[in-house]
Amino acid sequence: MNKKIKIILWAFFIGLIVIATWSLMPMKSLQNSESENTEDIDSDLIVVGFSQLGSESDWRSANTKSIQNALTKENGFSLIFSNGRQSQENQIKDVRSFIFQEVDYIIIAPVTETGWDTVLNEAREAGIPVIILDRMIDTEDESLYVASVGTDKYAEGKTAGLWLEKYLKEQKSGYDALQENDPFSEVTLQDESGQNTDIINIVVLEGTLNSTAQIGRSKGFEDIAVLHENWNILAFENGDFTKAKGKEVMLKYLQKFDDIDILVSQNDDMTFGAIEAIQEAGLKCGVNGKIKVISFDAVSKAFDMMEAGLINVDIECNPLQGPRIAQIIECLEKGEAFEKISYVKEQVFEAKDAGIERFARSY
Repeated sequence: MNKKIKIILWAFFIGLIVIATWSLMPMKSLQNSESENTEDIDSDLIVVGFSQLGSESDWRSANTKSIQNALTKENGFSLIFSNGRQSQENQIKDVRSFIFQEVDYIIIAPVTETGWDTVLNEAREAGIPVIILDRMIDTEDESLYVASVGTDKYAEGKTAGLWLEKYLKEQKSGYDALQENDPFSEVTLQDESGQNTDIINIVVLEGTLNSTAQIGRSKGFEDIAVLHENWNILAFENGDFTKAKGKEVMLKYLQKFDDIDILVSQNDDMTFGAIEAIQEAGLKCGVNGKIKVISFDAVSKAFDMMEAGLINVDIECNPLQGPRIAQIIECLEKGEAFEKISYVKEQVFEAKDAGIERFARSY
């Protein structure tokens, strides 16, 4: 009997240990998943939690590095970095983890615009200011974030359209000169304003759907395209800002359409994939090819391709946003005023000047 009682008591004791261990697992799991740099937190510094949407492109890597270089311990910051891996669900978990850790500030580069109100309300209730990076959020309550830093995606799309407008006008002028020298050359159709009215067939590689970059660049380009009756946009399709997806969609375009004149690709990584698809199909693109290429971001590899004549123009999307983030946090610390929405400066780079203009760049 005594032996049986001992066995029962021992089993009961083990059961209590198992239950206690199990009950602690959610808290431990949360702590282990909080960030990649949790062990480096220095509460004597300004603690910042940063949820980056992913690492899908060279541009994104440069953007992450800019934040990390600005928010260093030497500058008075303790940065907790987390990679959302292209998932809003992951990013929402990141924010809740930052709230749990009682950080001083939260930075989010949102993968999509919608669906942030609930978690940002939680941050506000915890008294943690939120700064939106690179992309925007769609909310009726703008008090959910104190500032946003990024680039004007609509202006980038519009700039691409204006560049194409200018390019086609220059091509028309070249045709006019050819006709003057050769009266038997093929005549190019023109409208009353002298614009080239040949049908221009365009395909668009869009970025992640419902992201600020996709929405802004698509709208900006379309607002110029509608002004030209001869601009025929054959298709829009999501390339998810990745090289692999960009190549996949471009292959589909090439199989479906045999008369593509212009490729508008909403970031360089998709462009790199698209160029591979074009070359594998035995076609040429860029300066000396039939398919002219308009890209966005202007990362270092894109300059290589512009110098090689494979990309006609690249609309810069400046990833160096870290210094402005640091300035805003310093203003918040001192109680000083600052602009709620900040855009960093950007340029347009053409193939003919790429070899010179790349030397002043840091990414």
